[in-house]
Amino acid sequence: MTISAATEHDAEQIFKLQYLCYQSEAELYGDYSLEPLTQSLDALRAELGDGCVLVARLGEEVVGSVRGTVDGQGTAVITGLIVHPRMRRHGLGGRLLGALEERLAGECSARLYRLATGQRSEGNLRLYRKWGYAQTGTEQVTRKFTLVTLEKAVGAAQEVQEAVYVPSA
Repeated sequence: MTISAATEHDAEQIFKLQYLCYQSEAELYGDYSLEPLTQSLDALRAELGDGCVLVARLGEEVVGSVRGTVDGQGTAVITGLIVHPRMRRHGLGGRLLGALEERLAGECSARLYRLATGQRSEGNLRLYRKWGYAQTGTEQVTRKFTLVTLEKAVGAAQEVQEAVYVPSA
């Protein structure tokens, strides 16, 4: 398994994986109009050029991806964390998140990480809390869907990563 920067050649695989991964979210909320399911391939290609996009590969297959951008105040917005259903529950989501955090802090001077997920997405919420994110807000998007925003300071990221990756002595 390798994690690396995505290239424009990865766009179609990311697009298909995104569609596959968000089926369970759509079912959970009874809403198949979620943006990741309606996004065009051209819009995804544009995102690849706008920020940092990482992919996880198993051989030539893209089995995970995550995106992030940093604004002028140093806030990194992390989106699109996806892991192929057959690869879930093996730590790949955390590895992708950690790699993106490291890159956004080192190359883009991020000072704060922000991400969001649906209120019923317990697996996502559990992962983000494990990585040190705390809830900072909610927004009711539709009658059925409330978006939960979570944040953590960049300094907290290193502490959490060390706790996860460094074996105890």
